[in-house]
Amino acid sequence: MIRQKPLNQQVMVITGASSGIGLATARMASSAGAKVLLVARNDDALAQAVADIRQAGGTADHLAVDVADADAAQRISAKALASLGPIDTWVNNAAVALFARLDQTTLDEQRRVFDVGYFATVAASLHAVEQMKATGGGTLINVGSVLSERAAPLQGAYSAMKHAVLGFTEALRSELQQEGAPIQVTLIKPHGIDTPYPEHARNRLGKPAQIPPPLYSADLVAKAICFAAANPRRELLVGGAGMSATIVGNLVPGLSDWPIAKLFGRWNQTTDQPPEPGTSDNLFEPRSDGRVASNQRRFVRQSSLALAAQLHPARIAGGALVAGGLAYWMLRGRMHRTGD
Repeated sequence: MIRQKPLNQQVMVITGASSGIGLATARMASSAGAKVLLVARNDDALAQAVADIRQAGGTADHLAVDVADADAAQRISAKALASLGPIDTWVNNAAVALFARLDQTTLDEQRRVFDVGYFATVAASLHAVEQMKATGGGTLINVGSVLSERAAPLQGAYSAMKHAVLGFTEALRSELQQEGAPIQVTLIKPHGIDTPYPEHARNRLGKPAQIPPPLYSADLVAKAICFAAANPRRELLVGGAGMSATIVGNLVPGLSDWPIAKLFGRWNQTTDQPPEPGTSDNLFEPRSDGRVASNQRRFVRQSSLALAAQLHPARIAGGALVAGGLAYWMLRGRMHRTGD
């Protein structure tokens, strides 16, 4: 039987925690009382993030390591155990990316995208599962993407990697269910999120990169991750636009090819806003880091009804019934007054 602890009783590992979704999650989880180990390549950015968390009253530590290293998972778990205690939730969030046509992408670049985003996730997941079995259970959270379901042009390598993450996560979940392991496995699938992702990605588009709208706040993904750490969910999709694209893409994939090709064109994935100095292209080497959001001034959605419906379906359904009943009562009263 899977038993998830309350968040304030947990030790949580988060990879890719020096910026974006990982950093937002570390801040949110620590503010809720979790002890957090932040993992990424940039030691300075991690140290600053940990200092900020501690100053705010949280408990955190960090480890600077490339998750693609062969012994990364072992080093991460050893650090967590020595510094914070046995791991309750492990969040695989680290990834690298590039904006380029597939015929302008080298195999070494594609291997690197997979080494960080897929093979490191596989190694960490398998190691985390064994550690959690030994301590009575826990939660594994892998961060996929709406691109796990529907590939985007000019982000082909990243899309392929996220497809692989989805397939691996579903297979691992099934195998753990077969053996009755007390491990909750959740896949988080964000839509376009306002993070330094386009600034960090290797870029061959001829102009600075951007994520096509609509954009959602990284805090929404952090909210989904923190919720999943303490509540059983098979998967959570962040952003109503991504949910719509996923449903349409799965039901009528042929009809969705044309709008995807148009919406993810070069015109909608580039901007005139250059990256901050020192942040560009972290594919093989860490760069300047420490931001949750991108440096681009764009409209960012701070809420998602679709996510709220997944987190609290009964509450949303109840609210809809109340609203429907109220609307019916008001309409009925108006009809009676009209009849009088």
